[in-house]
Amino acid sequence: MRLKQYILSLRKSRNWHRTSGILLAFFLLISALTGVLLALKKDVDIIQPPTQKGVSKSLYTWKPVAELSELATVALHRKYPEQKSNTVDRIDVRPAKGTAKILFTEGNWEVQIDGTTGEVKSIAKRYSDWIESLHDGSIIGDTFKLISMNVLGWGLVLMIATGLWLHYGPKEYLKAKKKAKKR
Repeated sequence: MRLKQYILSLRKSRNWHRTSGILLAFFLLISALTGVLLALKKDVDIIQPPTQKGVSKSLYTWKPVAELSELATVALHRKYPEQKSNTVDRIDVRPAKGTAKILFTEGNWEVQIDGTTGEVKSIAKRYSDWIESLHDGSIIGDTFKLISMNVLGWGLVLMIATGLWLHYGPKEYLKAKKKAKKR
């Protein structure tokens, strides 16, 4: 590659690197900060309530899932009457702990219930799901998530490629310049 081509290549890389860095910085910062919080979710109780322990690990002794769901719903509505319209979104069964986590559609509510006795072990907010939706962009919508994660991924690839060239390109330029002087 001739010297002029090296210089032009480095200038283009610098412009691409700067522009993509500026455009991606905000989203990368959000993704990085929420990623740190998600890495800590099992260690920080306010992010995700700790999993309680139930009586039995054997699913054969457990109440039916429909009954656990009903018990959790009644418990949430009783403790927080303003949550009357809140319905079950999903149930996270933890046989090794003897509990089921019943997660609700609105407000990030979680009710942990003993699978065998049906005793409510915990009613708390679960912020990890909200943090995760912010982390992956699904808080805005699934289309935004798909587009933003692809833009971030390819943007990082571009940043790495241009960053490597900006690091190694000048060294190649100096080598080429020395060769040119010898001629």
